[in-house]
Amino acid sequence: MRFSTLSIGVLQAASACVGLPSSSSRDSIIAKATAELEDLARSALRKTLDAAKGRHCTPDKIKIRREWGALTKVERLEYIQAVQCLQAKPSRYPSSLAPGAKSRFDDFVVTHINQTQTAHYTGNFLGLHRYFIALYEQALHEECGYRGTQPYWDWAKTAETGLSASPIFDGSATSMSGNGVFIPNQGDVVLGGIEGSELPPVYLPAGTGGGYVTSGPFANMSVNLGPISLDVPGGGPQQSNPAGPFAYNPRCLRRDLTDAVNQRFANASSIRHVLSQETIADFQMIMQGIPGSGDIGVHGGGHYSLGGDPGRDVSTSPGDPAFYLHHAMIDRVWWMWQMVDARKRVYGEKTAVAGTRTFMNMPESGETTLDDVVDFGYAAGPGRKLRELMSVVEGPFCYVYV
Repeated sequence: MRFSTLSIGVLQAASACVGLPSSSSRDSIIAKATAELEDLARSALRKTLDAAKGRHCTPDKIKIRREWGALTKVERLEYIQAVQCLQAKPSRYPSSLAPGAKSRFDDFVVTHINQTQTAHYTGNFLGLHRYFIALYEQALHEECGYRGTQPYWDWAKTAETGLSASPIFDGSATSMSGNGVFIPNQGDVVLGGIEGSELPPVYLPAGTGGGYVTSGPFANMSVNLGPISLDVPGGGPQQSNPAGPFAYNPRCLRRDLTDAVNQRFANASSIRHVLSQETIADFQMIMQGIPGSGDIGVHGGGHYSLGGDPGRDVSTSPGDPAFYLHHAMIDRVWWMWQMVDARKRVYGEKTAVAGTRTFMNMPESGETTLDDVVDFGYAAGPGRKLRELMSVVEGPFCYVYV
């Protein structure tokens, strides 16, 4: 489905209505949205377990993905150690193709770079990232002995607690590391608004960090690839590595945790609004943010509330280990939406996917179909048709979220 100017305009108008009101009524709106999200999650779980009966992925085999805060400290440490193990294993990419890839962890960054323009604002955005997260989880299992499942980051929780107070980002030994060192007087991060563009700029406040991450298990970890299109505070041009996207460019992980972005774009009400969409075209567009609306969606809300380098770079963002918790939540929201009407939203040839094969159909490309293949090259595999990636209890998958 190609979005016309009219349909984008209608969505822009709808999106403009979902911002949270004054604090006097905010609490009741959030409470209502939270209760509705809990009901949708329970319903999705019940329907998925029913659907799994009689399949290869029977209820007794289903793996359970949980929110980071629901894991025990031992379980968090096991996940962290598996990620660090993957970061210590050598890359599978030939050095002639990706000289900057130094680890198996980097391999997933390379393949995401390769597919940035064909995996965002496309018809395969959700299915491709579902498989991407599952293959990363599989690598943690098979190559690093991890016995748990991929945890997720519930943005609605951090929108209420604040990011630095969350067990995900509190900087403790059982976190995904904390904020970057505070850099004062950072200007806004300005998205879009480039010369010749018809879309107005979006101004996002800088966060309470911005510098190198110095606390938690990933303090001083090396980010080896990119940047490619790194948005920076102050509205300057995007940063990129002049040596090229796959050149070796080691630097420390940076973060700029930004509660204002989390609270504005990825709160419980925002998630509920995404889930209220009737079609996959609207669902994934609202989720990613409608160009020109000023709303970056829950997808952008997660990335830009994390901030830093590579967090603000759409191509190299998997270079921050928190990426995988964020995209597990993206997958969880899609799963909840799918299970409202699985016949149409999981199995429908014309209703389960929509969109073209390139970023906002630039350059022009064909329509996505369920027979399109998702392939991650040297990072992991094998290639799979999108129709194999639509259900969390079919094809290569056997998991649910709680």
